[in-house]
Amino acid sequence: MPDRLAAEAVTLGYDARTIAEGLTVRVPDHSFTVIVGPNACGKSTLLRALARTLRPRTGAVLLDGHDIRTRPTREVARTLGLLSQSATAPAGITVADLVAHGRYPHQGPLAPWTAADRHAVRDAMDATGTTALASTQVDELSGGQRQRVWIATALAQDTPMLLLDEPTTYLDVTHQIEVLELCARLHRDRGRTLVAVLHDLHLSARYATHLVAMRAGRVVAEGSPAQVVTAPIVEAVFGLTCRVMPDPETGTPMVIPRAPAGSGGPAARPAAPAAPSP
Repeated sequence: MPDRLAAEAVTLGYDARTIAEGLTVRVPDHSFTVIVGPNACGKSTLLRALARTLRPRTGAVLLDGHDIRTRPTREVARTLGLLSQSATAPAGITVADLVAHGRYPHQGPLAPWTAADRHAVRDAMDATGTTALASTQVDELSGGQRQRVWIATALAQDTPMLLLDEPTTYLDVTHQIEVLELCARLHRDRGRTLVAVLHDLHLSARYATHLVAMRAGRVVAEGSPAQVVTAPIVEAVFGLTCRVMPDPETGTPMVIPRAPAGSGGPAARPAAPAAPSP
């Protein structure tokens, strides 16, 4: 069976600017796929096309073998959940009310709130550890809490696929790990297909099951982290000379940038002369 979500020979851009041309990417089912690459290489643009928020100029994004643009909006929303960079909550809204918004695709006009809706919201908040925040206003949350609430909102849609555009941006390292651990659990324990755009190559290699490395609007490499995070590919994608070693905690690839010749470091610098004896 073909993968459920794919971009086939798409050309993507904004106004007169072309970002990617003839781009083909297939998302393996039940994977945690992470798209990596330097700034302005087309990562988020590709994700927006996969999420149907950007129309390809040519080619098509396929969902279950059909052009996603021809599918009813509610049907797509019951299949794909999206956490975008620009997500904003109405002022004064509580966590519980925001997460409840995720049930929109499952409700018809004037449809009453059902037991299934209540269960989906409760389950999404339990899964993201946000139940205790239910009555808290979203604008009172920390960055890490807010990201977990937005993920809960997407989870309440009860979709088999979840797309996340830079979910760790502006978070400190502790909250980055917290959000990615949550994503990994959703993939591992619930069988969700996740697609995320990330900037940190080390964390991408640690959590992804499938990596797509992009540069200048094209795919340079894709496959498992061990296949993609190699010194030649990192240099080709990021222009960074490096060594790649196993992460001592996980065994996944870890990138160690090479120091420029002559740059030295604390160990290479001459010791300060000893103070003269009195």
